[in-house]
Amino acid sequence: MSRTWTLPQAEATTRLGAAIAPRLAPGEAVLLYGPLGMGKSTLARGLIRALLKISTRPDEDVPSPTFTLVQFYESAPPVAHFDLYRLTRPEEAAEIGLDEALDEGCAVIEWPERLGDDPSNWLGPDRLTVMLTEQGEGRLATVSGAGAWETKLKDLHV
Repeated sequence: MSRTWTLPQAEATTRLGAAIAPRLAPGEAVLLYGPLGMGKSTLARGLIRALLKISTRPDEDVPSPTFTLVQFYESAPPVAHFDLYRLTRPEEAAEIGLDEALDEGCAVIEWPERLGDDPSNWLGPDRLTVMLTEQGEGRLATVSGAGAWETKLKDLHV
């Protein structure tokens, strides 16, 4: 199943992330695809801030992990935000803790294409894929789910 939302401004992209957050469970991954500047970090930040708000830590800074490659957050569930843009080999994802992140919580992954042709080799069966593309002045989000997300996606409202 897939659904599509028009995101006319950054706030709408943030709201999509916040709508995904309460449905996220340990072991699940959110894969964010799209060219540079398309809003992947904005969506990830909205999702993480919503999880932190649920965990009563709404004021925590949520920087993009562009240089650190990964940021870990003690939320409910724990979430790790990966930016894989600078990886040169898929195996590097294990070196920066992707396996552990999914064992202990969930993961939001920018540039999942760096995991190779089939990201499911690295991820569990339950994942949400968000493809962000340009649409006029805004963005178009095409969202599809695998595993548990096939059902969760039906109830996702932005």
